[in-house]
Amino acid sequence: MEFKGKRILVVGIARSGIAAAKSLARREAVLFACDRKTNDELGEILLELETLGVEAYTGSYPQVSKDRFDLLVASPGIPLDITPFIQARNTGVPVISELELAYLLKPDTVDLYAISGTNGKTTTVSLLQAILAADGRRTLAGGNIGVPLTNLVDSMTTGVIVVEASSFQLETTRHFQPRISALLNITPDHLDRHKSMEGYIKAKSRIFACQSSNDYAVLNYEDLHIREMAQECPARVIYFSSKRVLPEGAFIKDGLIYFVLDDKVMPICPVEEVFLRGQHNLENILCAVAVAAIAGAKVESIQETLRTFIGVRHRIEEVAVVNGVLYVNDSKATNPESAIKALESFNEPIVLIAGGRSKGSSFEEFAGLIKEKVKGLVILGEAREEIKKAVMEAGFQNIYEVNDFNTAVAVAREMAAPGDVVLLSPACASWDMFKNYEQRGDLFCHLVQAMESGQGG
Repeated sequence: MEFKGKRILVVGIARSGIAAAKSLARREAVLFACDRKTNDELGEILLELETLGVEAYTGSYPQVSKDRFDLLVASPGIPLDITPFIQARNTGVPVISELELAYLLKPDTVDLYAISGTNGKTTTVSLLQAILAADGRRTLAGGNIGVPLTNLVDSMTTGVIVVEASSFQLETTRHFQPRISALLNITPDHLDRHKSMEGYIKAKSRIFACQSSNDYAVLNYEDLHIREMAQECPARVIYFSSKRVLPEGAFIKDGLIYFVLDDKVMPICPVEEVFLRGQHNLENILCAVAVAAIAGAKVESIQETLRTFIGVRHRIEEVAVVNGVLYVNDSKATNPESAIKALESFNEPIVLIAGGRSKGSSFEEFAGLIKEKVKGLVILGEAREEIKKAVMEAGFQNIYEVNDFNTAVAVAREMAAPGDVVLLSPACASWDMFKNYEQRGDLFCHLVQAMESGQGG
């Protein structure tokens, strides 16, 4: 697609929006950007846009029509039911995501391996990139993992970008065609944005919608939503399963990870040699193994990485042991299903810190597991009453409500005894108290490290 001279409005002036503007500026587009934040809130970002020659609308949105704009680029955090997108749909102005833009800009010599799912995306993307790097490939990771994809496509001439693709990014794709796609799982999430499970599933299915029979889709056989979606998948489907032996794909047999493709059987390594903790990580591992093997990575490269890969920040991250208590940062658990997987990873008594902003999911199953595995629950944030109601209905009573995060960590510390785990696994988004889950996790780590150095009081 030719962007020179096109009048393009970037909606949302944050990390992805700035990256999109920079890429489009290099291609001599006529650029505009808008955000409901004010000049004071955006600060130095506006200076950066000015140097790119971008005309910015702040505190409100411009009128969108075909005679004013040729294209809108949507930043992933911006809902599609706001005025600029409604006007674009009504007047026939195309809307694409920063992910789609990056696909349209990338050289043909750069392949994309895209991974999505409700939970486990970041771990799987990071593990796959580590495998490919160990195999000597030129590889980067981007997308929802925190690095805008447009930043990367302008810096690579050959190689592979491993893409973490969120439902927000996928729902406005029209041409996005990864060489290999993968779906880890589908559980209720972001229903406040997608309005229904059907809408959420439809957005996720965009990851393989434009693939061809020459491409691959790596799918979780144990997820019924995904198995049903596979019937509409135009790519060659390869499954993975943590629960059964498959005729083809990635699976576990007699404690050993295998990958089978075109009648070629590849023993990978014993499960007990894999460094990552937790049953849920077996699915992430099998998915990464399948994608890497399809891409032609050597078995030795896969083995070496599985034995040494320690995981990603903010996902079941073991921060420190203080006075015999293990403190674990799982701030990335922004929905109940993800927090459930964290709870299932520990056999020790757990003091759980949870709460934040609900994303529309039910807390019922989460509450049932809290009753089974948690000795004490500290709750805070907008969703605390909703969580409290669910856990009390499940028959759990040892609940402490607090008003701020520092107090939550202090209370959890008082409740914990040697041999316990203090687990931050909020089951909620962070936006009621923090900029993002990383900021929440960083504060948790800081507070724990202050305890460790004797400064925590």
